[in-house]
Amino acid sequence: MATTPDFHGLYPPLTTPFAPDGSVSLSLFRENIARYNRTRLAGYVITGSTGESLLLRWEEMERVWETAREAAASGKIMIAGTAAEATAETIEHTSRAAELGYDAALVRTPHYYRPQMNPDALAEYYLRVADAARIPILIYSVPIFTQLAVEAPLALRLAQHPNIAGMKDSSGNLKEVAAILDGAPPGFRLLVGSARTFCQSLEKGAAGGILAVSCALPELCVEIYEAHRAGDSARARSLQEKLMAPAEVLGPRYGIPGLKYAMDRLGYHGGPPRPPLLPIDSAAQREIDAMLAGLVPESAVRR
Repeated sequence: MATTPDFHGLYPPLTTPFAPDGSVSLSLFRENIARYNRTRLAGYVITGSTGESLLLRWEEMERVWETAREAAASGKIMIAGTAAEATAETIEHTSRAAELGYDAALVRTPHYYRPQMNPDALAEYYLRVADAARIPILIYSVPIFTQLAVEAPLALRLAQHPNIAGMKDSSGNLKEVAAILDGAPPGFRLLVGSARTFCQSLEKGAAGGILAVSCALPELCVEIYEAHRAGDSARARSLQEKLMAPAEVLGPRYGIPGLKYAMDRLGYHGGPPRPPLLPIDSAAQREIDAMLAGLVPESAVRR
């Protein structure tokens, strides 16, 4: 079993660029990572929700993992999204991520058979994956997509497993975040997935964040984290206020297509989403342009 990273800091769930013919563009992906390597990001999440993982074929996911592992700067913590609906397939994916040298696996809740996905079924799933995995496991609770939350009693039950190192909580529920942090054993790290509650979650003891918006605005997200770590609560909260508009516009309002458009405007390779996701329309583009104009220097925005 691999050594468990500390998981403090910011981890963007990297987007997956697509070529005009719809295939994955590994060259553009490398270029994005080369730019992220120059930031103070702690590491990267590959093929998470923001990476459109559910829209990738298995062979594409594997090539994306290989490319990211090669392109990432030394010292960056690498986390692979390995979840599938079937326990056995999740174990298979996690084993492959371990073979490629990933530091941890982010494992989303199975959810298609949601009425049967009670706490006992979810516990069995995570415990089997954790028993088999050669790298640490991070639970991934993302109810906005799955309609299924890993609540504090289940999270604390799973936290006792020596190979379940932490959790990404994207619920935005600060009460649940606090309950998990209050009851978790030492070394269990909670990474917040809700940009709108990032600073407040850090104040409650979260170790960092896996924030989709950090794909477009990594420096701002890192500054919030670093201000908090330095004990400058006033600056952290002020920066959090700046993050609120992009957290909404590039999150729930326009999702991955909006985030990719903002990345294009800021010099990254965003590009189109993969169908059935649709690109944003001209009105949404104007709204994002206006939001960016009030947030970053004019020289930083592509015209």
